[in-house]
Amino acid sequence: QVHLVESGGGLVQAGGSLRLSCAASGRTFTNLAMGWFRHAPVKERELVAAINKYGSSANYADSMKGRFTISRDNAENTVYLQMNSPKPEDAAVYYCAAAEAYSSGSYYMRQKEYDYWGQGTQVTVSS
Repeated sequence: QVHLVESGGGLVQAGGSLRLSCAASGRTFTNLAMGWFRHAPVKERELVAAINKYGSSANYADSMKGRFTISRDNAENTVYLQMNSPKPEDAAVYYCAAAEAYSSGSYYMRQKEYDYWGQGTQVTVSS
């Protein structure tokens, strides 16, 4: 079992910046590919960004490319999401997710590939 705890959410002004963190425990962190998802009202949950277990490869949803950066610190068992220039439409509950990736060095882009989920952290963007 993997326990994920997100932090860093809150109110941010459009055009500002915010960094989300997700601390993982319960499994060897370097065996886990990680991802950030978000869920806004009246929308389906969607991928924000994904990173492989090494931290060497990542990918993003098109609308987040160039503005958001996913990274991880394997020594601290933590994955981050740096949000730069957020827009009001980025407001959502942001979830951290982990996928067991013992034999894979890939990142995962689909929700069904993830095995564990955090409780989420709310991000509100003021215009």
